[in-house]
Amino acid sequence: MREPLADFLRYLGLEKNASPNTVKSYREDLTQAVDFLEQQLGPQATVRQISARHIRAFVAHQVEAGFARSTVARRLASLRSWFRYLCRQGVLTTNPAHGLRGPRLEKRLPRVLDGEQVVTLVEAPASDGPLALRDRALLEVLYSAGVRVSELAGMDLDDLDLEGGMATVRGKGRKERLVLLGPPAVEALQAWFAVRPSIGPKAATQTAVFLNKNGTRLTTRSIGRLVDKYVKQTGVGKEISPHSLRHTFATHLLDGGADIRAVQELLGHKSLGTTQIYTQVSTQKLRDSYDKAHPRA
Repeated sequence: MREPLADFLRYLGLEKNASPNTVKSYREDLTQAVDFLEQQLGPQATVRQISARHIRAFVAHQVEAGFARSTVARRLASLRSWFRYLCRQGVLTTNPAHGLRGPRLEKRLPRVLDGEQVVTLVEAPASDGPLALRDRALLEVLYSAGVRVSELAGMDLDDLDLEGGMATVRGKGRKERLVLLGPPAVEALQAWFAVRPSIGPKAATQTAVFLNKNGTRLTTRSIGRLVDKYVKQTGVGKEISPHSLRHTFATHLLDGGADIRAVQELLGHKSLGTTQIYTQVSTQKLRDSYDKAHPRA
């Protein structure tokens, strides 16, 4: 089973142009499954011996082990993708995971900030030091453009058009799209670029927009830590992450009357259904206001 799995992961990286994080996620999910299946079928078993019964047993094992429903559902989806690939390659004639349902997922609306909370958060880096100016620009771009944290970390100087208020980002599957930068984000970036060379001697040779204190590219993990730092400092709410600013961006656009297909384009969503969850956030806010204010709610 290990060789067909390695072939699939190479296919994802080389032919599908999947990001390293996506390949890593598939590798972790499918390795969990293969470990379980080899315990059931033996270490010399082949993928042709896997049946729907074995996949159901794997799902049940994951649930009993206490994994989150979303994790179990994702691992089942990873198996479906792997088996589809093996069917296309002629290794399998049928997909043993086809039609199998994962655990029912709870519908959770994304956590968003209101306008005052956004201002409080993005203005939290208040000093004129290079790192504070970097952090201010970073927060402004996250909210202004609604980018994923991986897109922000991968952003290069050549991707920016500050005069036009635009940037090019590479999203899932490394697909490029244009995002917009509002005046506060442009001003924050200009202030950061004025002091960026002082971050260290390596800064002059770096193409990344956002650098760490050593003058090299900020990682997604570092960006997450920075956002968490200012969330705790300002007390704007629990469970706020870089992705929460993306959720907030989309919700505020829809609240302001933006066309949902324009929001879909700005977010880089392949499916309109993915964008529609933000209309539910807006509807929920209306419901909450109604329940609080209407005498017969």
